[in-house]
Amino acid sequence: MTLGLAQRQGDLLDEVTRFCDASLPEGSVYGLLHRERDRLFPDELFADLFADRGRRSVPPSVVATVMVLQRLEGLSDREAVERYTFDARWRYAAGVGGYASGGWGRFAHTVLVDMRERLRRSTRPDRVFEVALEAATAAGLVGRRRVLDSTPLYDAVATMDTITLIRSAIRGLLAVADAALAAEVRSVLASGDDYASAAKPQIDWDDAAAREALVDSRAKDAWVCLAVLDGRELAPAVGEAAVLLATVAGQDLDEGQDGIFRIARKVAADRVISTVDPEARHGHKTQARGFDGYKGHAAVDPDSELITATKATAGNHGDASVAGDLVADLLAAPPADQEASSDPDEPTGHADAPQTEGPKVYGDAAYGTGEFQATLEDAGIDSGCKTQPPTAPKGMFSKDRFTIDLDTDTVTCPAGVTIAIRRGHDGGGLACFASPCAACPLRERCTTAAEGRTIRVGPYEQALAHARQRQADPAWQADYRATRPKVERKLAHLMRRKHGGRRARVRGTIKIDADFRLLAAAANLARLAVLGLRSTPTGWAAAPA
Repeated sequence: MTLGLAQRQGDLLDEVTRFCDASLPEGSVYGLLHRERDRLFPDELFADLFADRGRRSVPPSVVATVMVLQRLEGLSDREAVERYTFDARWRYAAGVGGYASGGWGRFAHTVLVDMRERLRRSTRPDRVFEVALEAATAAGLVGRRRVLDSTPLYDAVATMDTITLIRSAIRGLLAVADAALAAEVRSVLASGDDYASAAKPQIDWDDAAAREALVDSRAKDAWVCLAVLDGRELAPAVGEAAVLLATVAGQDLDEGQDGIFRIARKVAADRVISTVDPEARHGHKTQARGFDGYKGHAAVDPDSELITATKATAGNHGDASVAGDLVADLLAAPPADQEASSDPDEPTGHADAPQTEGPKVYGDAAYGTGEFQATLEDAGIDSGCKTQPPTAPKGMFSKDRFTIDLDTDTVTCPAGVTIAIRRGHDGGGLACFASPCAACPLRERCTTAAEGRTIRVGPYEQALAHARQRQADPAWQADYRATRPKVERKLAHLMRRKHGGRRARVRGTIKIDADFRLLAAAANLARLAVLGLRSTPTGWAAAPA
């Protein structure tokens, strides 16, 4: 398929164009896309996705416009094509005009599927997000402050119980194995289950013995399947199916001394919850609020309310684990003191012009880890990330009641006893008070441990101490309260549509990551329309505030 090209010479007499020009309000995303589509999404931007020979594709500028509006309005592929076909605003935004103009009247919904797959396989899969952000940056709308947060993305599959997981994994293995291997695997199955149906076996589920026998028989089926495959050179698909089977069989089961497999009374740390989407995980946004699926992480410029970076991860990933990716642009930039001109004769602008703020990153306590605080500190970035104060059980002395002197590598307790820190290989260490605790008059308020109080000193203790000292400042607290909530409002904008918002439309981390970034691009374009973004002969500019 070759690159299709859209008509760039619009029909001035087209009724749809004239009607929308007169009717749509200022700040409409449809107006922005109509006016700037060829600058944002020229067909040539997607030339690498197509071959040199074949029939013409639907112009990529039209498809990209439909994809943006689809994500903005939370529509399925079929709904998006119907909206494009019958909604004058969509046709106006795509630049195809009315039905008498000769533009693309409609196209199959599979064109959207094909475009997403072409982008995924390309060397620049996020180009729609990138061009919108580049335009905003060129217009001076992206500053040097970032607010970070995450939101749950519910998976598009059903969460499976242990029996369903094992049966589904065995069925998956039999499906990808060749006829000879499948026959050999079936020959060792002893449960009597032919694994032809996805339905659960029919037993008396109120009978504990029947449930135990079912679990044991299917677990042993799984292990004998793996025994048949052990030591063989397997095709990639069979190898993946075998790994999945080993994972689901090992994560939920314990073998008793009687040789019977039973469901373990625990939840594995990285438990696979579905064989249909093996990358989805149990997640917790808070201790009381759990979900199944993924997390969408975002960095937002609090001044323009534009999303500058996104990342999707499995639901059990901590927020701080991808914080560095979200602020990679700030980490790669030179420190503020290096950006200042070293030439004293160089003009510095009007005397009353506000000074450029240095970079700053805001986040709740999930981002206040020692490692991330140290990363920001080393890069010369001001931290607005909250760090939790230390706590202790039953109202006893917390860690901040002890004086930690990293220069002398010692810890002094509230009673005045000083102990040296014993360092470990990871840079952390322990201060064990042991015998001084035995006769200490403050023992009852400090510890109940027979061996005395132990203080753990982490490898990033200094960064945490600096963070806690900063956040005690009332000015820091006021800035935090005024700035950090803006990211929650932006995430609420992203999640307001159920289809493709809170509920994922696709499966797998790679596809969900791309889909979440496309949603962010759509939200950014809607925001840029409100900010009055326009192209100029020299670049981009926003409407005066």
